Amino acid sequence: MLRTHLSALDGETKKAIFLVCVAVGIVGVSYGSLAMVYGFPLWLPVLASFIVLAGASEFMFIGIIASGGNPFAAAMAGLLVNARHIPFGVAVRELVGNRATRLLGCHIMNDESVVFGLAQSSPEKRQAAYWLCGLGVAIIWPAGTLVGATLGSLVPSPELLGLDAVFPAILLALVIPAFKHRTTRIRASAGAIISLIATPFAPVGLPVLLSMLGLLARKK
Repeated sequence: MLRTHLSALDGETKKAIFLVCVAVGIVGVSYGSLAMVYGFPLWLPVLASFIVLAGASEFMFIGIIASGGNPFAAAMAGLLVNARHIPFGVAVRELVGNRATRLLGCHIMNDESVVFGLAQSSPEKRQAAYWLCGLGVAIIWPAGTLVGATLGSLVPSPELLGLDAVFPAILLALVIPAFKHRTTRIRASAGAIISLIATPFAPVGLPVLLSMLGLLARKK
């Protein structure tokens, strides 16, 4: 299926997907390193990266546990962050494939694969972009986590290297061209303001979800 439709994707889309996957891998290195610094066994972040495959909730889980939180509360917080996958599932229900591939198609559903999938202009391109990005993330995230966990003892403070800033920096570079549209600038700015205002009061992860209210902003 992927091989059939992959040729329909233009070079710029493939390049953007590649860069995002590389960024995901670098963040995975940071995640694996932090997990080791926090005292987790190597197998835990690596296993979670395969099974959970959701960076935000995984970061939150190890952060809450490391700060003395209850594992059950950490898991519930991760589920709250991943609540966005419910509307994602509705949006990409036609992209996850048939009965034979549906389980894998749902597993590789993440922010990146959904965005690239829905951004394409035809059903074939949407499905190809979704699967290419989803499979790329599903491979590179655990690989980056394994590398980070293995090297964690050699990098006691991985956050000092700025690895956690690489992913949002690349995403920003990818969306900058969209800012030429006034409506996009208004809604993005409104979402950023809402998220910043909510950050001191809302649980971790919720401000990002609240930023989606910026989509309701309209130009005058």
